[in-house]
Amino acid sequence: MEHYFTRLGESMRKNWDRPALCNYHGEVFTFGDLAARIERFHIVFETIGLGKGDRIAICAKNSARWAVSFLAVTTYGTVVVPILADFHPDSINSLVDHSESRILFTDPDIWNKLDIKKMPGIRTVVSVHDFSILYTADSHHAEALANLQERFDARFPDGVRPEDVHYPVDNAGDLAIINYTSGTTSAPKGVMLRYECLSSNVQFGQDRIPSDNTDSIVSMLPLAHMYGMMYEFLYPLCGGTAIYFLGKTPTPAMLLGAMKEVRPYLVVTVPLVMEKIFKSAVQPTLKKPVMKVLTAIPGINAFIFKAIRKKLLTAFGGNVRMIIMGGAALNPDVEKWFKKFRLPFTVGYGMTEAAPLLAYEEWSKFVPRSCGKAVDRVEVRIDSEDPQHVAGEIQARGVNIMSGYYKNEEATKAAFTADGWMNTGDLGVMDQDGNIFIRGRSKNMILSSNGQNIYPEEIEAVVNSEPYVIESVVVDRNSKLVALVYPDRDRLQADGVGEDGIEGLMSGMIASVNKSLPVYSRLARVEVMDKPFEKTPKMSIKRFLYS
Repeated sequence: MEHYFTRLGESMRKNWDRPALCNYHGEVFTFGDLAARIERFHIVFETIGLGKGDRIAICAKNSARWAVSFLAVTTYGTVVVPILADFHPDSINSLVDHSESRILFTDPDIWNKLDIKKMPGIRTVVSVHDFSILYTADSHHAEALANLQERFDARFPDGVRPEDVHYPVDNAGDLAIINYTSGTTSAPKGVMLRYECLSSNVQFGQDRIPSDNTDSIVSMLPLAHMYGMMYEFLYPLCGGTAIYFLGKTPTPAMLLGAMKEVRPYLVVTVPLVMEKIFKSAVQPTLKKPVMKVLTAIPGINAFIFKAIRKKLLTAFGGNVRMIIMGGAALNPDVEKWFKKFRLPFTVGYGMTEAAPLLAYEEWSKFVPRSCGKAVDRVEVRIDSEDPQHVAGEIQARGVNIMSGYYKNEEATKAAFTADGWMNTGDLGVMDQDGNIFIRGRSKNMILSSNGQNIYPEEIEAVVNSEPYVIESVVVDRNSKLVALVYPDRDRLQADGVGEDGIEGLMSGMIASVNKSLPVYSRLARVEVMDKPFEKTPKMSIKRFLYS
């Protein structure tokens, strides 16, 4: 397995004058610019005496300079601590302190909400906007930055050249990242990932979906989250691909506009986004009587499906080779249509603790309802007496897997089995070919009064297939299954259903839903939600708020 620094260095030298990190409609850093910025930070870190393993935190919105900061930290040998910008200020204070970070890169607006007294280990705070000092408790740090240009000119009198790019590759087993999975202030879980965890994911990406300097990608997932960091930043960059950062959660119009301009080769998203696109742009056409007839005729339906496929891919810029979804299951009915269209999509499976990928399959081999097969350098097993038919906890081991949780021995111990496999907390089965089928989260499973295991995610997939449903959560209320439903009010209004009629329509769909469910997992009632469910940064519903 090749160290990702080797790939990164090669990309820099090969693509020196080509764009590397770009703010959408904003600042652009070429690979040569990136190399020079990294060296400037290395000089500062060296001058102020930072050593291998020291922690540096980054808490800022996505941007090209976030990416520069990350690469400067990790290529120096210090440990990077990415923290989600959306966390509460108290949580950011707590996590910076818990990680024992010495330097914090952040946005000025975030910094104004933080309390330096709660981060006593921080010596200097740097603005990600322009790399200026927002705060320092050490005059030596201020001097290092003030005299940086003089030191830089002395070391690189002709400027940084391609042959000057060399990063350490003898540190595969060393700690590279502490990535916090939540903003909680009590017993935080900081996932400890080694350089080899990152290298394995980068290599998998380049082996399965190789990218090069003719490709571009739009980065819209949080960079502080492993999915965004790895598959919208590190892996494509190591192939020489230009990254375009949106900087904030985009509106649908902004996202589609960016896709048309950037024309990405890869789209990494969540099922909900693709389901919304299908229900708004495709499903109404397919439901027309004439289309129902035409799509049932062999030959003619192939022509129609090809046109729909082109329409969907054009919406993403027309250059997409793969659409990867993760974080939740894809609606089964939508998945069937996507298969008919031969849309190049797949549903992967991963978690922060795997940096992040555990399972994947190429779109043409992808088995519906699955989340692929174990990725290279990772083994996956089902903790069940009959793994093909009886759901058990999904467990994994291999190069991708974390070392444990930082300063949390209790959580680390609970995360691994006695024989060294990591407990994912997910329940699933695996067919004879190694395809993994997730049934749900172990903590979400509902045990019925007659002892049946009920996986709410499976019921939600049926509910979400109903015409006027955007998303749902199934909960247990006094031993009765209740579906909390967020309806598509725009479609309802367009079809002449007013607010007064929504409750009745949603309740009336119970009979339709229950026809597809076993007796023990049928719904008792529906509750209509006034607003979308609150979600995590990777767009998973925060179930604990609704149980």
